[in-house]
Amino acid sequence: MSDAAHRLLWTIIALLLVAGGGVALAVSFGELPVGDPGAVLLGAGLLNPWRLAAPWSTLAAAVVGVLLALAGLQLLNRAPRRPDRALRGILSHPGRRPGRTRLAAEVLTRALERDLTGNAGVHRARVILSGTPPRPDVWIRVDMTADARAAGVREHVHDAVRRFATTADCQPAHLDVTARIEPGGP
Repeated sequence: MSDAAHRLLWTIIALLLVAGGGVALAVSFGELPVGDPGAVLLGAGLLNPWRLAAPWSTLAAAVVGVLLALAGLQLLNRAPRRPDRALRGILSHPGRRPGRTRLAAEVLTRALERDLTGNAGVHRARVILSGTPPRPDVWIRVDMTADARAAGVREHVHDAVRRFATTADCQPAHLDVTARIEPGGP
């Protein structure tokens, strides 16, 4: 959901809550000709079934309240978050036209890790990005199998970083690659 859609959604929710509170306040002061301000909240048509369904009616109201609270919490969790640093959570590039291209940095790191583990000699890979988007710092740790050729793995890492730089339109300012050879089996 975009920032504008979130703002619109929260504006609508706020307006509905303010309108509901204003109507309830006006009814309680007798300003609206809806009914007697001293009358019960539920009319006789709803009050009798409510009392007949007790204690289940109270439990149902509590469940509805909890579900509404969870829905509100889900909305808050999905609210857009701004990263503290340029590349911490979102990689952002200005486009040729007004607007921006945004990619989650975690998506890029996972994609580069998948690309690196595509070689038979690479057992596991870990990638960390930091810095600013046009020239990020890239740290790579590659765990090689015991029978892997170092030259082949080095060429594979070089090709994977080149593909990453082309795809993300980011040339690494600093590239640090650590290769570890896992001990072979007996």
